[in-house]
Amino acid sequence: MATSKILLITGVSSGFGRALAQEALDAGHTVVGTVRGEAARREFESLAAQGAKDAKDTRRAVGVVLDVTDFDAIDAVVAHVESSVGPVDVLVNNAGYGHEGIMEESPLSEMRRQFDVNVFGAVAMTKAVLPFMRERRRGHILNITSMGGHITMPGIAYYCGSKFALEGISEALGKEVALFGIAVTAVAPGSFRTDWAGRSMARTPRSIADYDAVFDPIRKAREEKSGKQPGNPKKAARAMLAAIGSEKPPAHLLLGSDALGLVRGKLSAFAEEIRAWETVTVSTDG
Repeated sequence: MATSKILLITGVSSGFGRALAQEALDAGHTVVGTVRGEAARREFESLAAQGAKDAKDTRRAVGVVLDVTDFDAIDAVVAHVESSVGPVDVLVNNAGYGHEGIMEESPLSEMRRQFDVNVFGAVAMTKAVLPFMRERRRGHILNITSMGGHITMPGIAYYCGSKFALEGISEALGKEVALFGIAVTAVAPGSFRTDWAGRSMARTPRSIADYDAVFDPIRKAREEKSGKQPGNPKKAARAMLAAIGSEKPPAHLLLGSDALGLVRGKLSAFAEEIRAWETVTVSTDG
């Protein structure tokens, strides 16, 4: 990015949000980051001072205490950022978490919470910034989804459902706002060395032994791989900055070789299934 921008990133305390905030600050941008508490806000704002090269360094880190599920508070927070910091050039909907649990075992309350954070929070943030971006006829919205928004595996049905939803919403929104000079990119990371599979993951207790054979090996593999994933969050952040700086940003951006391989495999299998059932598909016409 040749010019300095203002990025509003949700969930900057850790993971992709923190990595992107740090890389953006290092590139000279202003970052407004949402956090869940006052101590986290102060810690985040200290990042700018820590990385400043000299007195002329213009980077700024502005922390905002906000829970993205506090839907009634979001409009006022975004309006305050616009008036006190400046026009939001880029919104990054990063705040989210993973839920692990067999669907039959997992209460609907867990699904509601998963969608409140991963989907409704992102949509509420987007709806708050869109009037400003639309008036300016420019802007970029990045929604951090997951390869789990394209492929699935047993034990994370609610999570995959939330990310599939955000992928679809992102794609449709992009078509709605393109005429206003606003780009929308759904960023789908694969396995990265973040805390997604660690303390950040919510887990529903197991209760039905019938599912042990399908689920236990997946849980074991995930636990063994935690902290050893191939993806580097810093490199993911640089990839996102490249998309933000692009003249023609992508509607969908996969991050990581595992995501690439798994999604390509899914698309290939889907195409084969379409061919196998094509006669039945077209038989419904007329």
